[in-house]
Amino acid sequence: MIGNRLKEARKKAGKSQKDVVEAVGITQSALSQLENGLVSSSSHLPSIAKYLGVDSYWLQTGIESGNTNFSNKHHESNVSLPANPLCAIPLLDYVQAGLFHEVGYDGLNPLGTTWTTYEGARPECVFSLKVEGLSMAPEFMPGDEIVVDGYLEPKPGSLVIAQEIQHGVARTTFKKYRVIGVNEFGVDIIELVPLNPDFPTLNSLQIEISIIGVVVRHNREVKY
Repeated sequence: MIGNRLKEARKKAGKSQKDVVEAVGITQSALSQLENGLVSSSSHLPSIAKYLGVDSYWLQTGIESGNTNFSNKHHESNVSLPANPLCAIPLLDYVQAGLFHEVGYDGLNPLGTTWTTYEGARPECVFSLKVEGLSMAPEFMPGDEIVVDGYLEPKPGSLVIAQEIQHGVARTTFKKYRVIGVNEFGVDIIELVPLNPDFPTLNSLQIEISIIGVVVRHNREVKY
């Protein structure tokens, strides 16, 4: 169980629960639930593993990731193994992603867990979503998985997860970030642009827009 591995790693590192809480930023209750086996995943696991000096993949699965070297003198390969280790990140729904922006996601009760080689400056701010709808088609289709870094600031042309508020109703959306000007207060006027031209563009002069995070990876299942 992940709880047993976490307690084992923490004790071998000579750290108390308080040490982990203060170093990583996880709540005491969330850490206790992980160690007691009440939950089996958290967005803080990569940070905890790094702090305790253990492999993140082992902490999540019990399997050592290691670095395997393959050598074959007779065959050339057109693929390579990823250099970065796999890290567990939470798979959220769009409501949880909106809460991530407003109050901070506590790492509990995600839809599931997925894995990525992406390493952000703050691992606890990295999460995953599944694409819904066709506004970003054909490049992004329903069911595709995207990795989002909530710590990054968007640049013109970035693909972002954002929260739009219209008539008092908040909705999380996936769009392209475009800066079209600056208002009298020096704040950027932005548009959220769909890649599919059949869908409308959102403008910050007309509705309230807040950026949740920047999309940094795109995963798609290959049909066979």
